[in-house]
Amino acid sequence: MAETTTWRFPAAFWTANSIELFERAAYYGTFITLALFLTRVVGFTDIEAGWIGAMFSSMIYLLPFFTGAIADRIGFRWALALAFALLSIGYTTLGLYPVKLPVLLSLALIVVGGSFVKPIITGTVAKSSDGTNRARAYSLFYMMVNIGSFSGKTIAKPVRVDLGLDHVPLYSAGAAAIALLVVLVAYWPREDPDARPHNIGETLRGMWTALSNLRFLALILITAGFWAIQGQLYASMPKYVLRLVGEHASPEWYANINPFVVVLLVVPVTQLIRKMPAVKAIGIALLLVALSPLTMSLAHLIHGNVTIFGQSLHPITIMMILGIAIQGLAECFLSPRYLEFASKQAPKGQEGLYLGYAQTNTFFAWFFGFILSGYLLEAFCPDPRTLAPAVQAQYHAAMAGHGPLPAAYAHAHYLWYVFAGIGLAAFVSLLIFHRVTTRLDARKEA
Repeated sequence: MAETTTWRFPAAFWTANSIELFERAAYYGTFITLALFLTRVVGFTDIEAGWIGAMFSSMIYLLPFFTGAIADRIGFRWALALAFALLSIGYTTLGLYPVKLPVLLSLALIVVGGSFVKPIITGTVAKSSDGTNRARAYSLFYMMVNIGSFSGKTIAKPVRVDLGLDHVPLYSAGAAAIALLVVLVAYWPREDPDARPHNIGETLRGMWTALSNLRFLALILITAGFWAIQGQLYASMPKYVLRLVGEHASPEWYANINPFVVVLLVVPVTQLIRKMPAVKAIGIALLLVALSPLTMSLAHLIHGNVTIFGQSLHPITIMMILGIAIQGLAECFLSPRYLEFASKQAPKGQEGLYLGYAQTNTFFAWFFGFILSGYLLEAFCPDPRTLAPAVQAQYHAAMAGHGPLPAAYAHAHYLWYVFAGIGLAAFVSLLIFHRVTTRLDARKEA
């Protein structure tokens, strides 16, 4: 008799997903404005902010391998309570003490706290489902992640404009505090007393086993090109838009185009490419993601605002929306097939171990992408406050609609050429990777 699937899950599952929504809203609310906050409020340069953003965004993808082992030992409930206590303190001090050293310490607290959340919530989803309903369980989890991301960035815009940049982390602190309260009152996960907890030594050995495999490491670095480009929604895009369009622009809302497109198209695209070889789907994703920054760069070819549906839109606004939509479409091709392809690079019997480290591509991507962003912004789209007084005056006049922007911004779009080149290089590297590994496999079989 065939097993029937269901949408019924234990209470811990629904509580965990509600917690995930608040955590993502807190994280993305601050993250979309972090680059601006570090330069405008704290006083870091673009390059310094790039390095800080690199450490913040990349470590939050690396530490879960270790904090997950800690959570196994102390139990999910107390680990999650610790996580949201750290997040609440971190976001609060970030907003209240926007001075360089306290800011770095606050960001460290947020990284450590945030690194606990993902392995615990995904672990709860796994423990709350079985083979008959696990796909539905993870689809609900993914939906909550995107709702949290969308709402966090949406709310960040009015907070930034009406209250000030330093209030955005305080909004995130409020969301984290609500999540902490939910954990303490309603989160009672099912713990398995017979399960053997992981330890950090095992994590390090597993990471070495996976990343010392040159074939697997090459795939991770190639696909890191994809995420390095997508990371520019947070590293480069907010500063680029506000410096060239003006303070009335909405980079927080532009960034929401990405999750909107993913939620809208991921199911039909996945259905469309279900029989397509995984490497071909990844190749399409890399070509599309290279097209995304190239599209963003073309705004300088449009002279004057364009009226669409009765709205007068700046050329940069139009091309940003198009470019970010292309990124979302690219993600629909990559995400459903990447883990499948990555598992095929693993030695037989070690697929599970390798898949655990397959998403370290995001660690490499965001570390490299944020650092590069800082240097490119300083070179092609500098902070107006760093310009000479006369040039600043010309800049502010241009923002008011009187005359052209200073020469310092004449090549601002070159920033996007660099990232388009990274996407194209990743695509070519994938072709080489596929040809080489196919020949090696054929030789091995022969």
